[in-house]
Amino acid sequence: MQNKVILVVLDGLNQQVAREGMGYLNGLVEQQKATYYPITSELPSLSRPLYECLLTGVTPIESGIVHNHVVRLSHHESVFSLAAKQSLTTAAAAYHWVSELYNRAPYDAKRDRHTHDQSLNIHNGIFYHWDHYPDEALFLDAEYLRHHYDPDFLLVHSMNIDDAGHRFGLNSAQYRNSARYADVVLSDFMPTWIAMGYQVLVTSDHGMNDDKSHGGLLAEERQVPLYVAGKGFSHQSADIKQTEICGLICQLLGLEHHKLFNPQCLL
Repeated sequence: MQNKVILVVLDGLNQQVAREGMGYLNGLVEQQKATYYPITSELPSLSRPLYECLLTGVTPIESGIVHNHVVRLSHHESVFSLAAKQSLTTAAAAYHWVSELYNRAPYDAKRDRHTHDQSLNIHNGIFYHWDHYPDEALFLDAEYLRHHYDPDFLLVHSMNIDDAGHRFGLNSAQYRNSARYADVVLSDFMPTWIAMGYQVLVTSDHGMNDDKSHGGLLAEERQVPLYVAGKGFSHQSADIKQTEICGLICQLLGLEHHKLFNPQCLL
């Protein structure tokens, strides 16, 4: 199987908030145009460790990326590196930590914010280093990359929900409304992606707690959503682990790989 894949990571999105507040994504599920799966994040439930988990299938304890201040390139094969080695085109509109994991570390905004280099794992990138970088700008960056470079794999990574959580906490109107707004922004793009035949995954790295943080074992910190849309998915009931999302993407892309994935999720 070979498809073009878009992975959307809505940083810091708690599962319950997604299920209760994101009308567009859940409307797709209700109309049987997408499928929802509950996911439990790996530990520690922190951003940089879980970017690595999502994109390599390796747990933080195994990867050594165990907190947000481990600034170095990944030591493992990622969706980006596997795709690049097998002559597929990659792109990312994402927070700068993704660039540090898979392209160059440390991030230099003057050099790396706009990246177009076929020798790197992420060939085409628009990276940002502001947690409040607007979601609407981020999705426009992603669309620019999709239109101009036609990537086989595109990562779209938003920070506004996480930023609101760190400022106001899980049980706040600001956090919930940030999730609702991301859902509205996503609704401007997903219909086109689905109509064009992309396989789309929308998930999060971790959730959020009432202390305006995350990192531990609380359900609200670990329980996150996964929505999938596209004809490459089976849309059947399945138990999916966060460590299997990388393998699912590799399988959809038709890559040769040794990543774990649940075959029940795919046609």
